This record gives sequence, C-alpha cells and structure tokens, in this order.
Amino acid sequence: MKSYWSGKRVTVTGGAGFLGQHVVRRLESYGAKVFVPRQRAYNLVALDACLRCLLEHPCDVLFHTAAYYGGIGINQSEPARLYYTNLVMGANLMEAARLAQVAKVVNIGTACSYPGYLEGHLKERDLWAGPCHASVVNYGLTKKMLAVQGEAYKKQYGLDSIHLILTNLYGPGDSYNPERSHVVAALVRKWVEAEMAKAPRIEVWGTGKPVREFIYVEDCADAIVLAAEKYQDVTMPLNIGTGIGTTIRELVETINAVTGYRGTITWNADKPDGAMMKVLDVERMRQVLEGWTPPTDLKSGLAKTIAWYRANKAQADTKW
Repeated sequence: MKSYWSGKRVTVTGGAGFLGQHVVRRLESYGAKVFVPRQRAYNLVALDACLRCLLEHPCDVLFHTAAYYGGIGINQSEPARLYYTNLVMGANLMEAARLAQVAKVVNIGTACSYPGYLEGHLKERDLWAGPCHASVVNYGLTKKMLAVQGEAYKKQYGLDSIHLILTNLYGPGDSYNPERSHVVAALVRKWVEAEMAKAPRIEVWGTGKPVREFIYVEDCADAIVLAAEKYQDVTMPLNIGTGIGTTIRELVETINAVTGYRGTITWNADKPDGAMMKVLDVERMRQVLEGWTPPTDLKSGLAKTIAWYRANKAQADTKW
C-alpha cells in the first residue's frame, strides 16, 4: 500500500534538532523527500532567507519544528532573544510559505502556551482562557501567535496549516546542557553523574507531588506526522501527548530504578513546586488520529533515554 508521504516534498525546519531529527526519520521511512535547512545557509529569522529556502527547495508540506528555547534559566536571562527569535522566525516562515505556495504548514506549539493559572487536564478550547505563566510568557506567547497567524492566513490567502500543542518531551538526542535542559534531561544527568561519582545522596527540589506529563520523542514524531496527514482544522489547535499524569516523585523513582543508583534521595521542600497538575487532554487527538496512542511507557522510554545519554554524554552535555 502506497504511503500518503511517498514522493512528497517536505521541508523540516529544525530537522537536525531534538524533535526534528525524529520527524525527519519518520517521514523518510514513509518515502518522503525531506530537506532540512541549516542556519549557515538559511537564517530563518530573516524573511528573505525563508523565502529563498522555500523557492530553492519547493515543498508540499512545511514542518516548523525549529525553536530557540530552554529551561527557566534561559527564560530569565534571555527573554528578549526568546521572544524575538521565535516570533519573527514563525511569522516569516508563514509569510514565505504563502508566497512560495506551500500546500500545508505544520506548526509545532507548546503546552506552556496554555494559561498559567490553569491546572488539571488542559483542553484545546482553553488556550485563550488567560495569559501564559510569567516564567514562560516570552516563549509560550510566540508559539500561541502562530495559531493566530495560521487562521488569518487561511482566511485571507487560503494557506492550509495546523497547530500542534506538545506536552513535555524526553528521549535520545535531547540537550543535557543545564542552561537548555528540561526536567527529564536534568534529572537523568543528575542521576547518571551521581552514579558515576558514587555520590552518597541526591537532592531534588520540591516535594515531588506535582503531576506532569511526558511523551517519548519518537512517539511524538509519529503523532506529528500522522496529524499532518489527517488533521485539517486551522481554527482549533490539537494537543499531542499521553494524557497520563506522572508525579515528579514517580518520575524520580523510575529514573532511580532504571539507573540502579543506590544512594539516598532527599527532597528539598523549601523549593517551589509550581502548579500541582499540568496534563493535556488528548481526547481529540485520539479521535483525529483514529485511536492512535503513544506506545512507549515511561519506564521503557527512560531506559532508552538513559542508555543513549550514557553513550553520548559528552556531546549531550554541551548541546544547544
């Protein structure tokens, strides 16, 4: 049976990055002809570079996975760069896509675009129910604006696009640089280094009670490619996640079990926990993707992630 992607011309921004590399592999496995623009040839913050990219490498579908992002440290130290880079890159790519007559754009959003005060299972209709949390507003709002631009460009120019909202990613290929890493990568690095140093104890911030959601990056790439084929509604974003909440304590205990660390774990309850529950509602995702759910459970995904990190530690620790 011929794949939907067989012979299709596809461009993936950020295709050498953490998420993008897995999207590229999946598309190529389905027979797509994939082009990955590199920054040295195409600075996507500039409109002329975006347009040149799409004219020199015409595509049927553009996946915009590129982003400048990081943990709380980057959000605090580089708020202007986060805001400008992501806002202008997204806006220019959409403008270039309509000028180059790309058939469809798949924009990758983030769960931190949801209102900061909301907790529980977050539904797509709640995206505009309030402002982003102050700690991530400079990144979250720029991705949110892509959803606005997609709808506007469909209305005026007829450009088809979709906006996918991703939960927390983890897996092989991630950055473990302290300035860039998120919770899973940061914890994996802490555990592997403690094991290597035979450290007697590890301290974790908070109480461990907050509930978060984590999706293995290869599963997420599968969902993105499937959604690009099956989802058409520019007026409503689509959550991509597991719908499964995991406490930070459960995450820590699973990493501890997989690494085999035998020291003591202490919890510093003087440090803030943040929101108690942030999990995406994935009911619409299951409907749109015809029953698909992420196949990789947390323990299996962490085992693959930790094995990859051990084998690639030097590179992963400095990756941007």
